[in-house]
Amino acid sequence: MLKFKENRSFYADAYDEGLVERAYRIVKNEKESGDIGYYTLPSVSRALIGQLQAYEKENAFLENIETVVVIGIGGSSLGAKAVDSMLKHKKKRRRKLLFFENFDPLTVIETMGQCHKEHSLFICISKSGGTIETISTFKTILNHFAIGSEREDSKRLMVITDKGSPLSRFAQKYNIKEFHLPMNVVGRFSVLSAVGIIPLYLAGYDVHALLDGAEAYKTIFFEGKSKEILQKACFMFKNRDRYTMNLLFVYANALEDFAKWYVQLWAESLGKIDAKGEKAGLTPIGLTGSADQHSFLQLILEGPENKTVTFLTVEDFENDLSIPPMTLPYIEETDFMNGRGFGELINAQCDATMESIANNNIPTDKITLPKLNEKYCGALIIYFEILTSLVGAMSEVNTYDQPGVELGKMILKEKFKD
Repeated sequence: MLKFKENRSFYADAYDEGLVERAYRIVKNEKESGDIGYYTLPSVSRALIGQLQAYEKENAFLENIETVVVIGIGGSSLGAKAVDSMLKHKKKRRRKLLFFENFDPLTVIETMGQCHKEHSLFICISKSGGTIETISTFKTILNHFAIGSEREDSKRLMVITDKGSPLSRFAQKYNIKEFHLPMNVVGRFSVLSAVGIIPLYLAGYDVHALLDGAEAYKTIFFEGKSKEILQKACFMFKNRDRYTMNLLFVYANALEDFAKWYVQLWAESLGKIDAKGEKAGLTPIGLTGSADQHSFLQLILEGPENKTVTFLTVEDFENDLSIPPMTLPYIEETDFMNGRGFGELINAQCDATMESIANNNIPTDKITLPKLNEKYCGALIIYFEILTSLVGAMSEVNTYDQPGVELGKMILKEKFKD
């Protein structure tokens, strides 16, 4: 399972049993009442696998599909993209995943150039069924590839949305395959629902193992065997006025998209008005080691003391690259690394950076994935989801709404009214 390490006792010393028990009761009630559905996704999403297997048997055209194109933004794409980024280096995918996530016209044009109508399955994902970025891109793709209402075209489309949404009604009108999201799961917590499971399955990933990993960590947590997450949540809440930022420092390029997923999850869930009418929230920032050691580290060490730092590393890269045993004139001082692996080097840099930060009395902790595989990806996803829920419970905010985002959507609509 995931490995946790706290550099010094920053988090353990802040443990407040009463605060932790209250937050634990809240998240346990969220799970048992069924009000918040992401807790059950590791089990209920298994039914999707059987549905997808039947879908494949019934649609021979899928044998010619080489690319699964995901049209979605935020919670409708970030999670699946994060898992794909973590795993695509180590196994041959059955199909390539492409993501349309933003309005940027140059990127939309470039990504469409990588698609071929005859070899692509286009999946439009919008929980509400009316996300302006998603639907606008969907229209553009339908027009660009001349995808009409004929069966030969409509079979190349799929939608994932809420039951009864405008997008669902559109799909039913044109006989487009659709899957639904649980109504009690918000977008940023939906990666283990159809939103993530379907594209990842079609790409060829072991989604059984992904769900197994999430279920395993969830079980550990609710059996009271993961004190680290409770200590961390407690520290972040109790010190929220001093440490207003949490930096997720990932030490593998494959984890960069996971950091983006974390930023949305954390910011959209916790940046709220609390029960006392006060503005609450901790600012999430994603960083990449070792590149950002040469930039942001200076601010961490000698800038304002308002940050906590979480390091995310991979213990075994499995396909490591060794540094050649070469001596270059005048730069012999680097020879101490000759023959060693890049994985060993980057993890040593992580440990050295973590130690330097902790020695400056800055709270740090580290999460290590034993390997990059589906099982540990699933565990990592639900770890951060539960951590977010715990901090939300302690902060007395509604972790699962997003009124600020909805306000922006309304203003956008007003700007384009005649």
